[in-house]
Amino acid sequence: MSEASTTTDHEVIRKWVEARDGKPARVKDAKGSGDLLRIDFDPPEDSLEEISWEQFFETFEAEKLAFLHQDLTEDGQPSRFNKLIDRD
Repeated sequence: MSEASTTTDHEVIRKWVEARDGKPARVKDAKGSGDLLRIDFDPPEDSLEEISWEQFFETFEAEKLAFLHQDLTEDGQPSRFNKLIDRD
């Protein structure tokens, strides 16, 4: 299995996402849970709305999140696997 890495570096996150044609997003109408951040890839999900990187990282820092991601799949292709997790 390919390894996953964790980072809080905004530039690393942005480059990883943009290299895979992703965009910062949040869940539409997330009730009672604040902004639920996501990365949206094409085709866009109806349940997500695109936000600016500034908005994304403002919430990312306020919620003390980290970005778990995989660079390559087992067969060497770029991976889109990512998850926003709590910082330890």
